[in-house]
Amino acid sequence: MSDSNDERADEEWNYRARHETETQRLDRNWAALLQELRVVQTGVQLLTGFLLTLPFQQRFEDLTDFEVGVYLVTVALSVLSTMLLVAPVGIHRALFRQHALPALVSTAHKLTLCGIATFGAALVGVVLLIFSFVVSPRVGLVAAVVAAAIFCGLLLLATILRLRHRIDDHPPTRS
Repeated sequence: MSDSNDERADEEWNYRARHETETQRLDRNWAALLQELRVVQTGVQLLTGFLLTLPFQQRFEDLTDFEVGVYLVTVALSVLSTMLLVAPVGIHRALFRQHALPALVSTAHKLTLCGIATFGAALVGVVLLIFSFVVSPRVGLVAAVVAAAIFCGLLLLATILRLRHRIDDHPPTRS
C-alpha cells in the first residue's frame, strides 16, 4: 500500500474511531510528538553535556588513539542527535501561524526518527568507549555489538508491532 493510501486510511479511521477532523488529528499528533521529544531531548542533552566535559578530565590523556577516535565520533553523533531533536521546535517557530501543520508534523516526525537513530548510535559509542577504557578494546567491541543488537532488536520489535496493528487489517468497529 502506498503512503497516500496509508494516509487516507489513517484519516478515515481517525474520523470513524475518534470523530476528529484532519486538523484535530494533526494537533494531537503534534502534541504527542512534543511529549516524545521532551523525554528523549533530556537524555540526549545530558549525554552530550557529559561527553563535552570528558576532555577536561585528568584521565582523558590516558585514552588510546582508537578510544579518542571513538570519543570524537560519539560526540559528533550525540551533537547531531541533539540538533535533529531540537530542530522540530525551531521549524515550528519558523512556520508558526502559516497553516503548515501537515508539513510540520511530517518533517518533525522524520527528524525525530533520525534523531533517535543517531542517539542510539551515540549510546553504542559510549558503551564502546567505556568498556574499552575500563576493561579492554576487545570487551568494548563485544559490549558495543550487544548494545547495537539490543537497539536494533527494539527497533525491529517496534516495526513488527506496527505492522501487526495496521489500521487496514483490523479497523475498529463502533456500535
